[in-house]
Amino acid sequence: MANNASARKRIRQTEKRTIRNKARRSRVRGFIRKVEQAIASGDKGIAAAALVAAQPEMQRAVTKGVFHLNTVSRKLSRLSARIKAIGATAEA
Repeated sequence: MANNASARKRIRQTEKRTIRNKARRSRVRGFIRKVEQAIASGDKGIAAAALVAAQPEMQRAVTKGVFHLNTVSRKLSRLSARIKAIGATAEA
């Protein structure tokens, strides 16, 4: 256990940061889930709108240190590719 004031303060800060990060991560996952549900429904317009709403939230999580930049870039790239594929499968 922490024996001095600075160590106890660090513990308090870490607890607050953990709660904040968990909320941010959960929020981002919710946005991603909405995009994936829209993709599954097959409506390209709704899926694209959901991705536009999710993108700033995902980028914000990067600036807050919750996700790594490359992780978010990869997820955005894969989601946008899946949305583009909706139009390709519907036309074919």
